[in-house]
Amino acid sequence: MASKKFLLDNVVWILIVVFSILAGVLNPFFLSEGNLQNVLVQATTLGVLVLAVSFTLLIGEIDLSVVGNLVFSSMVGAYAMQQFGVHWTLAVLITIAAGVLVGLLNGYFVAYLRMNSLIATLAMGLFLQGAVLGATQARTMVVTDEGYSYIGSATVGNWPVMPIALFVAYLLAHVVLAYSAWGRNLYATGGNRRAANAAGINVKRARLGAFTASGFLAGVAGFLYTSYLGGVSVTVGSTTLLYAVAAPVIGGVSLFGGRGRVIGMLGGTLLITVIQTGLQLINVSAYYIQMIGGAMILLAIAVDAFRIRSEERGVM
Repeated sequence: MASKKFLLDNVVWILIVVFSILAGVLNPFFLSEGNLQNVLVQATTLGVLVLAVSFTLLIGEIDLSVVGNLVFSSMVGAYAMQQFGVHWTLAVLITIAAGVLVGLLNGYFVAYLRMNSLIATLAMGLFLQGAVLGATQARTMVVTDEGYSYIGSATVGNWPVMPIALFVAYLLAHVVLAYSAWGRNLYATGGNRRAANAAGINVKRARLGAFTASGFLAGVAGFLYTSYLGGVSVTVGSTTLLYAVAAPVIGGVSLFGGRGRVIGMLGGTLLITVIQTGLQLINVSAYYIQMIGGAMILLAIAVDAFRIRSEERGVM
């Protein structure tokens, strides 16, 4: 029983090791320092988006607007620099503030107007991406300010600075979720909303806070994405949202709320990035990469369902 619990809790890290060994055998460059740096850089923006989605999953809801929020908030920050000449530090704050505003709206719709989170946030994401396409006419907004682009291009020695943001974000998320009353309220709300309300937790406020945190993290991801690219790309990979949802579930965050560890969220992010990078290095067709991405999402759902059944049977 203990071994089954260990495997379920750490399956994501086991898969990372197994796939890394296989990819390293097929292409030795995969295990090189240069590729490790590439994996960490590629995982940074996705990892912050994974945290954004995870905060809403913990309360039994979902935020499908995170990619639209990423593009919209980054456009707002870039526009502030280009049109109003604001300093890059203020532009970063504006970018994050735009993300928070979207999160607040999502939270209000779900917590106070009782809209379905899947439909409401999906509509919000489509609206935001459409707004960006209309405002930019599908043209990339180039950011030339070196301060704004620093974190996405700077190195310390031979190592890029950008992954530091990833680990800082996950460390702070761990502290908030594990040691703060607000974090415990999120778990309680997702585990049993009625019981949480009976215990004196303001459930509406907790749900609003989860979506606001998601918006904040989407804004941070927007800044990191723009800093790395040196501009605002109006189109983000169509699979980014799917991976942002699949990664936390693979890492142990329940789709039904109330359960999930930050270390698992990080593991899910790294697993998806490792698989994507590895498949590219061993020259797997892009068509098959998309197919494997779909299989990973099915795996995530299957693993989550197996965890739930195991808990119901008293195995875990």
